[in-house]
Amino acid sequence: MGTEHAAQSLLVQNEMTMAAWEEKFESKISEVATVDDPAHDLLHFRRVVALSKDLCRRENGNPEVVVPAAWLHDLVIVPKDSPLRSQASRLSAEKAIEFLGQLGYPEKYFEPIFHAIHGHSFSANVDVKTIEAKIVQDADRLDGLGAIGVARCFATAGLLKRAFYNMDDPFCDEREPDDAQFTIDHFYKKLFKTAKTMKTKSGLEEGQRRVESMRVFLDSLRSEILR
Repeated sequence: MGTEHAAQSLLVQNEMTMAAWEEKFESKISEVATVDDPAHDLLHFRRVVALSKDLCRRENGNPEVVVPAAWLHDLVIVPKDSPLRSQASRLSAEKAIEFLGQLGYPEKYFEPIFHAIHGHSFSANVDVKTIEAKIVQDADRLDGLGAIGVARCFATAGLLKRAFYNMDDPFCDEREPDDAQFTIDHFYKKLFKTAKTMKTKSGLEEGQRRVESMRVFLDSLRSEILR
């Protein structure tokens, strides 16, 4: 019983320590996550962290790597239409490690945290090699799918001043999708394909569930605009 009690006490201590770290992570990310970009506001980071924790439990990842990487994955936010977009995750990783060093976070986690942040981005096209990097990548991509993915997609459309859909062929039935001009095209150009890129079993299952909800949305939209 004594050993079991000691193990439980250590677990509680570790959880409290991570909670204290998370307060610092959230405070830092609050400096860059603003309502100016609703697709990357503080709520986005909270969702990605929650998804990452869930996937971490399911996939036996290391939370000491997953949690800070999830909180800080977009510490440097670069607009989607910026020529520097492909460098955003590397810049975020560098800034995150600098910040964690200032906090005194254990250095033994720096390399896997850097890899997890650098590898999460579609634009960076990094081959993720650790389960922690796969978890953070899946969590971030899952937040682009489902009901919240639809909301984020249209929020970004507003920022880019992009039309909702092509008037002649809204659902790309007879043309190639062009998401530089039309928001709905982004579903076909990228989002539905994203669900198939999940690196974890749990991520794949959740991705498919979210895609189905997006197709329900498109069916409803089709019935409203094609009369």
